[in-house]
Amino acid sequence: MTAIELSGRASAARPARRRSTSDRSWTFYVLASFFTLYVVALYGPMISIYILSFQDVQGGLVFPMRGVSLYWFNELIMQTRAGDVSGAFARSMYLAVSVTLITVLVSFMAGMAFRKRFKGDTIVFYLMIGSLVAPGLVLGIGIGLGFNMLGIQTNWYTSALGAQLSWTLPFGILVMFAVMSRLNNDWEEAARDLGASPAQTIQMVVIPILAPGLIAVALFGFTLSYDEFARTLQTAGPLNTLPLEIWSMTLNVTSPALYALGTVSTVVSFIIIGVSLGSIVLLQRRNAARLNNDQ
Repeated sequence: MTAIELSGRASAARPARRRSTSDRSWTFYVLASFFTLYVVALYGPMISIYILSFQDVQGGLVFPMRGVSLYWFNELIMQTRAGDVSGAFARSMYLAVSVTLITVLVSFMAGMAFRKRFKGDTIVFYLMIGSLVAPGLVLGIGIGLGFNMLGIQTNWYTSALGAQLSWTLPFGILVMFAVMSRLNNDWEEAARDLGASPAQTIQMVVIPILAPGLIAVALFGFTLSYDEFARTLQTAGPLNTLPLEIWSMTLNVTSPALYALGTVSTVVSFIIIGVSLGSIVLLQRRNAARLNNDQ
């Protein structure tokens, strides 16, 4: 055994020495300070809004706080100083759920169709991507003008639904393309060899495998629809969605009720994200347990 090999074995056997703070260069502290400032600038205003939303009736829009209570959250429910918050929230939820269901269904069918080449698939793909390039406000104005020319009243469940789908569908389909790359054709062939029909193959093989990806598409579609403003501004009709109601409140309401609405909206978003991520984890554990039982 050579001296080089002995030295290498000794180095491998010796425990790694932890790097002390004195060994770090000045660039580490510069980058760490920059990252800290970035986090403060990103989350500082949000946290300030959340804190100010718990002020008492004498509270204002800036610090210092004047008491602590749930008064402004009660104002949202009673709607004595705020606008139609509960109605706007319900409309946004209905619209977001509708957009999510359509996005998941169409994205899944498009992903299955694009697995094989078909005539005109390139044109269809670029037309789909083209809606992402168009400015959302301009697209919303165009849809609103189109409905008016046809003599159809714009509304949140018709024109706004179509405007938001022009935003969520391309993203959903692009995500589905990435998800479809994990689907092996051999699994479907094995199911067909065992006597499964095409519908049974999709139900028992394709969908369980793609379920985490489908949940991701659903989460994408819901979040994009829930806070969409530009495409909804000219297409929602006489009744506001929640983003439009928040925007109108910034013009009319000068009270912490606006902050309370932001806090509630953020909590709802985190609940939906948590449920989605939890569903993905449960599906992955179920699939892993099923594989262990099969082995």
